[in-house]
Amino acid sequence: MNTNQIKFSRVDSAKFFRTLNKRVNDYFKENDISRNGNWKLHIKTVVMFAIYLTPYFLLLTLDIPTWLQVLFTIIMGVGMAGVGMNVMHDANHGAYSKKKWINKLMGSSMYILAGNVYNWQVQHNVLHHTYTNIHGHDEDLEAGRILRFSKHSEWHRFHKFQHYYGVFLYGLLTFNWALTTDFQQTKRYLKRKLSFGKFPKPSIQWSILIITKIIYFSIWIVIPILFFGIAWWKILIGFFIMHYVAGLILSIVFQLAHVVEDADMPLPEASGTMKNTWAIHQLFTTVNFSTKNRIVNWFTGGLNHQVEHHIFPNISHVHYTKISEIVKSTAREFNLPYNEYQTTRKALIAHFKHLKQMGLNPALSA
Repeated sequence: MNTNQIKFSRVDSAKFFRTLNKRVNDYFKENDISRNGNWKLHIKTVVMFAIYLTPYFLLLTLDIPTWLQVLFTIIMGVGMAGVGMNVMHDANHGAYSKKKWINKLMGSSMYILAGNVYNWQVQHNVLHHTYTNIHGHDEDLEAGRILRFSKHSEWHRFHKFQHYYGVFLYGLLTFNWALTTDFQQTKRYLKRKLSFGKFPKPSIQWSILIITKIIYFSIWIVIPILFFGIAWWKILIGFFIMHYVAGLILSIVFQLAHVVEDADMPLPEASGTMKNTWAIHQLFTTVNFSTKNRIVNWFTGGLNHQVEHHIFPNISHVHYTKISEIVKSTAREFNLPYNEYQTTRKALIAHFKHLKQMGLNPALSA
């Protein structure tokens, strides 16, 4: 996979993005507000870390019944996803603060989510945001052989059941980060010399990866067993539940924005050129959902506003609700799509319909 072969069209005779960008910039200037996070994001940061870490300390220090221990691990999974979507995500896009060191600090929360900053920035910021929904280039579309998200992927007979079993695999996302994915990605990305910003020295990246993994497993598994005397099997079960809940939430939020009926998955022309400009490509490949729901807006870190996020990834999610009207009206003015599902339920239905469609034998459904 050579991403250098992909080029987006430069033909935007109507000047869509130039117009949209000016309008969004004017919004921030006229209202004299920063494009970065504000007090709302700072409060959310405290809340999300509290949801994630408070149950951990309570589990270590209190003698509580088993059912409450299980409940606490579920809450930790919710908090883990919340930190990822609200804090880590904004920070690693450089949108949490105008100060680089704060973005770096908050972005490093990725390490206590079982991931790795370098890997995440390459996969998400470089591959996903640049080559959104392009088969063979956007790794977020890849799920091995077990799931088929795109009509351009190889079909296997067991895919006809994926709309039944797929959701059960989604919970393994962060568990895979912790155990295997990060090592595989580091090897692959370093070999391809991919980076978001300055290319890291391989020895330093490998050292960071190994050291942070040792610290991570020490915090969540070794310390509770050795220093607090908690049964090893309880720790492993709780660790799995926490990761499964977080992985399920994170996976579903992504799927509802890109792996649904209304999201295109185009291929480049023979020359390697995409039909549309990059900004217009984002409109065709990205879908919003449940944007009027305050709870969904708050908890998902604005990731239900994927159209706004993909066109303006360096703007903090706390502003998406406001700028969405600008994006929507401008897209319609230029006769371009603005895809959205009014509710999470409709988005879920669209996702599983897409899974079912991708599970059909291409030779019979063509």
